[in-house]
Amino acid sequence: MSLCAECFNNGDHTGHDFNMFRSQAGGACDCGDGNVMRESGFCSRHRLKTGENVPSVPRDLLLMSEMVLPRFIITIIQYLRDGYTEPESAADRDLQKVLQQLDLHISFLEELTKMGGAMRTVLTKILTNQQTFKELSMGQEENVYAKRNYEKYLSALKSSGLLSVEEKGTGAGATDTAAGAGALSLLGNTCRLFCDLCLMGDQDGLQGVGQRKRVKLSSSTKDPSIMDTLKHKCFLEELLFWTIKYEFPQKMVTFLLNMLPDQDYKITFTKTFVQHYAFIMKTLMKSHESDTMSNRIVHISVQLFSNEELARHVTEECQLLDIMVTVLIYMMESCLIKSELQDEESNHHVVVNCGEALLKNNTYWPLVSDFINILSHQSVAKRFLEDQSLLLPWMSFVSFFQGMNLNKRELNEHVEFESQTYYAAFAAELEACAQPMWGLLTHCKVKETQEYTKTVVQYCLDTLQMWFDAIGFVDEPALNQLTFHLPLHRYYAMFLSKGVKCQGLDLDSLLPDQEMLMKIMVHPLQIQASLSEIHSNMWVRNGLQIKGQAMTYVQSHFCNSMIDPDIYLLQVCASRLDPDYFISSVFERFKVVDLLTMASQHQNAVLDSEQERPMLEGALTFLVILSSLRIHLGMSDDEILRAEMVSQLCMNDRTHSSLLDLIPENPNPKSGVVPGSCSFEEMLSAVADFKAPVFEPGGSMQQGMYTPKAEVWEKEFDPIMVILRTVYRRDVQSAMDRYSAFLKQSGIQTGNPWPPYKERTPLHPCYKGLVRLLHCKTLHIVIFTLLYKIWMDHQNMSEHVLCMVLYLIELGLDNPVQDDKVEEVSIPCIEEHCHDSWFPGTSLLSNLHHVINFVRVRVPETAPEVERKRERERERETPASTSSESSTFGQVSQTLSGVQRLLSRTQVFSLVAERRRKFQEIINRSNHEASQAVRPKSSSSRWLPPGSPPQLVTEILEIGESMLSLLVKLHQKLSGKQNSLSLSWLAEVDPAHHAHGDGLTAIERILAKAATRSRHSKRCLQEICGKVCPPIPPKKNSPGDKKSMDKEERRQRARERQQKLLAEFASRQKSFMETAMDVVLGHRCRSDTPKRLPITDEEHIYPEDTCGATHDVRLSLMQRYFKDSSCLQSVSIGWDGGVYVQTCGHTLHIDCHKSYMESLRNDQVLQGFSVDKGEFTCPLCRQFANSVLPCRPGRGMETGAWHAPSNKSMSTLVKEVKDLQEQLGIFPVESNLSKEMESVIKDIKNTTQKKYMDYGKNPGSPDNDFLFMYSVARTNLELELVHRGGNLCSGGASAAAKRSCLNQLFHVLAMHMRLYSIDSAYNPWTRLTQSMYCDDERPEVPMLFRDVPSLLIIFILTMPQPLRKEHFTCVVKVLYSLQYTQALAALSVRFSREERLAWSKKNTPNSDKSWESLLCHMISELTKAKDVYDTNSEETLVLSSSVWSPQSIEFSLQQFCLPFLRLSCLLQHHLYGDSLPGCLVEEEFSLLAGCLGLAGSAQSSAACLEWNVNALDLISQWCSEEIYFVSGFLESLQSLLGQDPQWAAPRLLHLPDNYNTIFQYYHRKSCTSCGKTPKDPALCLVCGAFVCLKGQCCKQQGVCECVLHSQHCGAATGIFLLINASVIIIIRGHRFCLWGSVYLDAHGEEDRDLRRGKPLYLCEERYRVLEQQWVSHTFDHINKRWGPHYNGL
Repeated sequence: MSLCAECFNNGDHTGHDFNMFRSQAGGACDCGDGNVMRESGFCSRHRLKTGENVPSVPRDLLLMSEMVLPRFIITIIQYLRDGYTEPESAADRDLQKVLQQLDLHISFLEELTKMGGAMRTVLTKILTNQQTFKELSMGQEENVYAKRNYEKYLSALKSSGLLSVEEKGTGAGATDTAAGAGALSLLGNTCRLFCDLCLMGDQDGLQGVGQRKRVKLSSSTKDPSIMDTLKHKCFLEELLFWTIKYEFPQKMVTFLLNMLPDQDYKITFTKTFVQHYAFIMKTLMKSHESDTMSNRIVHISVQLFSNEELARHVTEECQLLDIMVTVLIYMMESCLIKSELQDEESNHHVVVNCGEALLKNNTYWPLVSDFINILSHQSVAKRFLEDQSLLLPWMSFVSFFQGMNLNKRELNEHVEFESQTYYAAFAAELEACAQPMWGLLTHCKVKETQEYTKTVVQYCLDTLQMWFDAIGFVDEPALNQLTFHLPLHRYYAMFLSKGVKCQGLDLDSLLPDQEMLMKIMVHPLQIQASLSEIHSNMWVRNGLQIKGQAMTYVQSHFCNSMIDPDIYLLQVCASRLDPDYFISSVFERFKVVDLLTMASQHQNAVLDSEQERPMLEGALTFLVILSSLRIHLGMSDDEILRAEMVSQLCMNDRTHSSLLDLIPENPNPKSGVVPGSCSFEEMLSAVADFKAPVFEPGGSMQQGMYTPKAEVWEKEFDPIMVILRTVYRRDVQSAMDRYSAFLKQSGIQTGNPWPPYKERTPLHPCYKGLVRLLHCKTLHIVIFTLLYKIWMDHQNMSEHVLCMVLYLIELGLDNPVQDDKVEEVSIPCIEEHCHDSWFPGTSLLSNLHHVINFVRVRVPETAPEVERKRERERERETPASTSSESSTFGQVSQTLSGVQRLLSRTQVFSLVAERRRKFQEIINRSNHEASQAVRPKSSSSRWLPPGSPPQLVTEILEIGESMLSLLVKLHQKLSGKQNSLSLSWLAEVDPAHHAHGDGLTAIERILAKAATRSRHSKRCLQEICGKVCPPIPPKKNSPGDKKSMDKEERRQRARERQQKLLAEFASRQKSFMETAMDVVLGHRCRSDTPKRLPITDEEHIYPEDTCGATHDVRLSLMQRYFKDSSCLQSVSIGWDGGVYVQTCGHTLHIDCHKSYMESLRNDQVLQGFSVDKGEFTCPLCRQFANSVLPCRPGRGMETGAWHAPSNKSMSTLVKEVKDLQEQLGIFPVESNLSKEMESVIKDIKNTTQKKYMDYGKNPGSPDNDFLFMYSVARTNLELELVHRGGNLCSGGASAAAKRSCLNQLFHVLAMHMRLYSIDSAYNPWTRLTQSMYCDDERPEVPMLFRDVPSLLIIFILTMPQPLRKEHFTCVVKVLYSLQYTQALAALSVRFSREERLAWSKKNTPNSDKSWESLLCHMISELTKAKDVYDTNSEETLVLSSSVWSPQSIEFSLQQFCLPFLRLSCLLQHHLYGDSLPGCLVEEEFSLLAGCLGLAGSAQSSAACLEWNVNALDLISQWCSEEIYFVSGFLESLQSLLGQDPQWAAPRLLHLPDNYNTIFQYYHRKSCTSCGKTPKDPALCLVCGAFVCLKGQCCKQQGVCECVLHSQHCGAATGIFLLINASVIIIIRGHRFCLWGSVYLDAHGEEDRDLRRGKPLYLCEERYRVLEQQWVSHTFDHINKRWGPHYNGL
């Protein structure tokens, strides 16, 4: 079901799960269709019963359209007929040309469909009217063009391999005849598919060397009525025909889909579509653009076949199922080859060739997708299951995939070419076989459907039997062959499982005889053994692709259709076959029989020694999985879901979507709905805790994750399920590491834990026979042998082997065999056949304490056993008595082991002898050999050629152990103590205490279970524990210990080296830094609240109120009236493109830096930065840098001298400052340091764009340079202030301060600025400290308009360094007076006329330290110019609507002066190292004034003033400068006077909470440049601009719009939200990186590219982090994955 965005937003879908996706091909909205959805889900528009009270359209209104449209449509059809040429004769683009000419016509039809129901009805009538079609299609007699045109149509039909019905000579009704009747004749007898083959070479003669020959089936599968016949009776049919011929042009598809709301059209169109179905698929097979065409076909078919009513209708009337099955077989027939499985010569079976384009490109996908779609309807699926004529061909179709993609193990050389066809094979089996199977299984859930299951199972068995015959299979699989594809086995397995689980069928009634079961088990078992072989590197010469196959076989999308059915089938076979035979087969298949000998040495004919251990581990693990897995043997759906979920969560924490993806589709794909009663979400909350998305210190963003609850680790962690579900072996280790971390954390166990043993769900009664596997002698012999070998330290044993052996013992103890009489009978009596048996019975519990004294083994002559025997002979010692003393029920047990295979050893006991004649000879031979070898002659005298393998001799080993005693000895061995198990331990034993722990715990748990379940075992245990144990050899210093010692030593040395290096760095000379363009300051606004992103056409963002814009206006105003050089010293630039300098703090010598840069230049593997531009990464911390800043040596030597406080008077200090300023700067002596300083300035200038440097009227003038230099200092001070939160209340060093290198930067800037001397006549210092007048034509900027912090920086940087602190304080005091006066002027402008009048007349004490008197004087001075206050606009009145009280005036003055005090204080902190104490916000003013040495009190800001000359005179002078020229620019005066220096912190735009709001508005928005909707729209998050990412339309001089915008808006830093992907990209200069997303779904996950289509919500925390990185300029440091964008974004 799909809804359009409009209907979705207008309906109520709360609590529903939905996916949003962008439809590429239009489509019909299902809203309002009662067949598809409930009425409660309709949108508000469709909920109204529209049909009831809608007036009918007047007849004459439609007449015109009824007349014109038929002719319009025939025009289109004639165009299409004329333009079509067969692909051989014309290139594809000719077809495109025809379509382009028709573009407007089809668009017109599309527009008509949007006019509503009435017009669609007219169109339907016309498109389906047979009479009109007849008249217009063939043309009248006299119309020659129409005749010729019609002939073109007929020839197109012919060339498509289609015959019109007339030509066939059958009546017009031929198309409607039932195709079903012909389905059997169509396929002939199914058997013929296997047998009657004729080999055909490719006719084209293109057959490459080594290619397999195609096979054609002799029985024609092309039923003419389905594949070759078409008859068009109306416009709609011919339109669809041409749509197919032209390979589904997009516009045509959209038109045909837009008509679907009309019900009559829907039915007719569906029938027409079905009628053309075979032709569609034939065209698809030939198409070069099969991908695009597939998508468009499915867009149509999914709309038609999702409606059950319609699907049933066409199935019954048009034989849709017959058509689909026939077409599927027809498709696959085109790529059949002879199977090479088993015996290549006598194999008659055919399989699909996975290398063919049809499979490689998934061309069959649309057809299979439709087939699955219609099988989801119960009525259609039942019809399929009831119809033998459909099931038979379907099984034949499935058999085409049985045994495909055969792998042959390379034994000599590595394969030359690694074929990648395997993925095509897996995809084909999943989509073409498994998915339809799941579809059918959904309808076999209840008892009433038993018959369907029985039928399918019978067909599976018949087809399997045919397959075995066709490949010539008897009982042994061919060596070194492997196919992962057994769909027939899997169909059989899944229908068996469903029949037993849901339909109450008896398993035995569905099973074949024993011989067939033995055959069925062979190939799935072969796959399990081959998986082990692949992981043991035995297939390494076949290349990586074989590993890919092994991984895909168990991967989440495939496992429940592949490995699960295989294991289930093996479990069924194991439960019904003789257990000894089954176990023997397993070890034989895994090739480890030779390893299962008690001798310390053996020879293995098939495995290298390094492959033995993994193969043995594989065999044991497989047996554990087989015995313990309950997925199909009794677990409920809820339990299965829980187990799957727990196993995935135990491997790793998972996001919600990845977990949904990793849980096998069972069988509902990706819906999150699962078959059990418990929903996915409920189950997830029961087993896992949610970890909210966090930001890690390194800057990497975490998604919202789910992690297992503690009780899940404790009670439900199942390592066996984990092993079954891991694609990568490392995931098993990861799960174990997480498990041991949990045990440590919760204090349960601190050591190295073993995989915990988990109790299993009870078996379904049908599968009870599986338990016999754990209670058979063959397995017990293997277990005994392995316990002995591990105890004796034989090679190739491992902890994992022991773990699995213990697991099998424990499974056996937990699942005892029921002592039914029936069972006794079913097993042939053993005693009569046994010559000498190891164990008396089959029960594991009784066999545990059975002692085995002697074992006869075959060993190589060189083995230590032979040596020992010779020694004994020399000493004339007789062997010990063969009667068992320690145990009254023990018996002498002797057997052969070694070169004879375990199977033949088993045959010694004739366990399966009566069933398999084939092994009779082996038995006789082995018995014969055994009797010959009882008294071996000494073989030492025999001569052997050097290098040949040693001869085998038979030896008798004295063992005298039982499984119990071996377990106790292993416990001692593992614990390293002799009496590790005391008798008292047995008394208080409780198996429940041993749930978690290591191997010791596992052994203790088993012994405890044995003791509690059998008194006999308890007695034996007490005996064993009572005996004295042999001493354990002392532990040698293992090489492992030595390694760890070496490691510790190496670490110690590395630490020492590091400290040495750091000590050297103390003599530092140079610090790494990064210079970057900054615009953050320029984007500040007055208001604290961020601007909102516009999401409707009415909303806008106005940039005029930003800090950058305001300063630009101020400068241009000044330049209009005042001298340029003076203007350039009265402001700071850099608000919109300043340079920010920060350092990582690491230093190195100048020479080291040079050689480091040289090495980088030679190393071409670098990415992300360009060495040629001077970029590099710090060698210590790898942070990005693009310049180095010299640190002057000997800093801090003479601090005492220039820190000392002074008692000089203010006037003396003022004079000294003036003298210092007049000292000329001297060019520094050429040195390394000065060179480096020059290169820093060069770097700073290079970083800056040209337009941000030239603000003067004469570009490149010294004044411009001067302005640029001091603005760099200003920018860096302001930014540090922003990073500290906009004030200095927090005090101390901030995070930004650690990156600050202002002191060094000041030193460099000062050296350069000293070279620009200020003409003493124009020195602002004199005008600040003396009364004087000037009357130039273009005057200096009045002092009241000048930017005070800029003056402070100019004074400090132009005076000789280092500057004494008393002089610094003097400068601050003088400038504070100016700042204060400006504050009074700005305040007076904001007063109303009455308030000014009141204040000017007020009698105030005449003091230069009271703001009242100063304000009074200021107002009276400024009133002298009649017009200064007369420009009061209404705006000013609004400002002053509140009455000014003395408190509010004082507060306002302090706020005005605070920015200056903060900057001065920061500057003082960097120059003199003064500390910054923290304080409350209210106390900030008085604290800063105190720090700067302004003697004031907290109450009054005026008290801080210190005047060098008479205050009122100075104010009069400053006012007069202004009044002197006031007449020229009244309108500008107030804006210059009333400029408020306060700015709020910079903010990114405020984004809406729901991402859909942004997406719906912007993804359709047109580009401002070209008017089209961009393919990749993006939004600037700084200013809200809408831009095209990678858009060619907006390119300027080869630079795309996002890069351009980042230069204009952010001085080459841009933050863009990509609308169609929900991710943010950062552009920094010539590089860019993907930052991540600030919109997450309900589970804290990103949805990049909106693939999952889940609703997304703003994550405030992430957005704050993004803003923080922008403000603090840390994008380069935190984001690691940068790449060049080549101006293409």
